[in-house]
Amino acid sequence: MDRSTVHRHRWQILAALCLSLLLIGLDHLILNMALPMIQKDFASTGTEMQWIVDSYTLTFGGLLLLCGSLADRFGRRLLLILGMVVFLAFSLAAAFSTDAAMLIAMRAAMGAGAAMIMPATLAIIKDVFPAEEQAKAIGIWAGSAALGVPLGPVVGGFLLDNFWWGSVFLVNAPVVVVALLAAAFLIPESRNRNHPGLDLMGALLSAAGLGVLVYGLVEASRNGWTDSVTLVSLGVGALLMAGFVVWERRTAHPMLASGLFGDSRFSGSAMAVAAVSFGMFGSLFVLTQYLQFVLAYEPLDAGVRLLAAATMMIAAPLSPKLVERLGLKAVVTAGLVLLTGALFLTSGADIGSDTQVIWSLALFGLGMGLTMPAAADAMLAAAPSGQSGAGASVTDAAMQVGGAFGIAVIGSVLANSYRDALPSLDQLPPEAATAVSDSVGAASAVAGSMGGEPGRRLLDAANDAFMAGLTDSMLIAAGVTAVGALVAVVVLPRRTPGTGAGAQGTADASPAGEKRPVETARGH
Repeated sequence: MDRSTVHRHRWQILAALCLSLLLIGLDHLILNMALPMIQKDFASTGTEMQWIVDSYTLTFGGLLLLCGSLADRFGRRLLLILGMVVFLAFSLAAAFSTDAAMLIAMRAAMGAGAAMIMPATLAIIKDVFPAEEQAKAIGIWAGSAALGVPLGPVVGGFLLDNFWWGSVFLVNAPVVVVALLAAAFLIPESRNRNHPGLDLMGALLSAAGLGVLVYGLVEASRNGWTDSVTLVSLGVGALLMAGFVVWERRTAHPMLASGLFGDSRFSGSAMAVAAVSFGMFGSLFVLTQYLQFVLAYEPLDAGVRLLAAATMMIAAPLSPKLVERLGLKAVVTAGLVLLTGALFLTSGADIGSDTQVIWSLALFGLGMGLTMPAAADAMLAAAPSGQSGAGASVTDAAMQVGGAFGIAVIGSVLANSYRDALPSLDQLPPEAATAVSDSVGAASAVAGSMGGEPGRRLLDAANDAFMAGLTDSMLIAAGVTAVGALVAVVVLPRRTPGTGAGAQGTADASPAGEKRPVETARGH
């Protein structure tokens, strides 16, 4: 299959890649809906339940840069297929786990598979699409990646209403099989044929640094920012990532091109992606609790309301056209301003109605749809063709680390504000008081067991305290995205070389149908 044939099938290839991304997005929140059932079946501790969720995030975030480099070295199609096989195999194993330890291990392996898939998808887009169409394709890619996150609770709610908890993993199987068939018959192999070899030290530093950093963020969301494990992990992770940057600047054959982070398109866009992910994951962490515990919606009903953020599918295709007309700086800044406004609107959510939250989610989707495709395309365009896998992995790493920061920071603010706003719990037994002060979900359970007027008063107090935490946490999130908008104004160039987003500064982008000098695309 030569490149001209690849271009004729490029939209079918994109559909297959988007299926893979939708699956990864679904997996972020779909499991949360099943946790009560899993806890009942396994009699799991709180720590085990947290690691069932966090083990996926840890391996996913930690291995992204390494997997992007492996894709450039050994083949992007190969790594995509390998990642899907790993993801499918361990999804099936997770569905039939016999205890919490097995499920934690299976989830960690699923995260490794996701780390192989995600950077390969973006690198393949750069390989099969001509420069003038890359921005449009990346807009669809970004929309698919983001849509899976709010879709997770909808799918999870439906499955759990009708099947056992393992069904949230089995749903992956048909999607992966379709994507695998498409990869086998449509996607060509591409790699950097002049690749100097794997940068082992860089790979080790990046995997260890990202892994330890994400672990520190996980600990911060669970045990607080002053916990010794949190502080040590964040400090060691930051030092390892600093060591990675220093090594990459000095080694003769870096994983990432020397000076890439000095490119304002690349660094500014990476910060924008991280800010968007901070707001998205942080707000969804809060809103899933608001809808289910404060407004008492069933999982499926709560998930349907989160789909208001699907407006991103309207904005994402428009993003590249707006970049071409208005410039990268204007579009990314406008998107982040919309996100800031949406989060500020969310901070005033009503305890008795979801109307304001639904409108804010719709506005958030528009802002995310504008920002993500423009920023992702700018980062991919800045990366040399021979390092498109590594460049794509930085985009994905910015999303994962930004999201992990969002959950850790917003979760911490929510928990502290909630506890501070609770009235005195001296009248409750010590165990019940501890549970109530832990979360609004636990408070709902305690209030239900009490029943009558005392239970209703406790539930009202817990809901009021949660709304105080929601306000504080959403204002913090709005502050972070506002800083992101300011960074975009200062750092991003107004316009970039080329006629459109897809052509920004790509000295190594080839006209449609021509082989890039450092790439090879082989038929099968």
